[in-house]
Amino acid sequence: HYKGYHGDSARTIPVGKVSDEALKLIEVTRESFFAGVAQMKSGNRLGDIGSAIDTHVKANGFSTVRKYIGHGIGKEVHEAPDVPNYGTPGRGVRICSGMVLAIEPMVNAGTFEVRELADGWTVVTADRKLSAHYENTVALTSEGVLILTEVEKGF
Repeated sequence: HYKGYHGDSARTIPVGKVSDEALKLIEVTRESFFAGVAQMKSGNRLGDIGSAIDTHVKANGFSTVRKYIGHGIGKEVHEAPDVPNYGTPGRGVRICSGMVLAIEPMVNAGTFEVRELADGWTVVTADRKLSAHYENTVALTSEGVLILTEVEKGF
């Protein structure tokens, strides 16, 4: 929260020795974010972003979580419009300059389905396979896309 506006970001970061599958999942999730951002152009639609994310994820043998999605962001952390990480190109809200979105692919090694545990906070994949998350707050300006929450290129 800065000067009345929110930012939102998330990363899955490997700690210690992790499997090649986990590393691939983390990388594909990051790549899918950038595939979505590449569609953030005036005149495109939110379905273009979601489709680009989901297409990249599926091409790499993973699945896109559908229960949790990206969102508009500004004076509130969660604002309209919803930004699904899947969709149909050419459908949904039209993207325009000045729009600020939290684009946040969540990608699973198995099924796209997730379950919330009894604590009301923890979420796991329905098949208990690996999952990864990559999110940034992204603004579309008259000069192009600006990733507002990008801290380091390595993450």
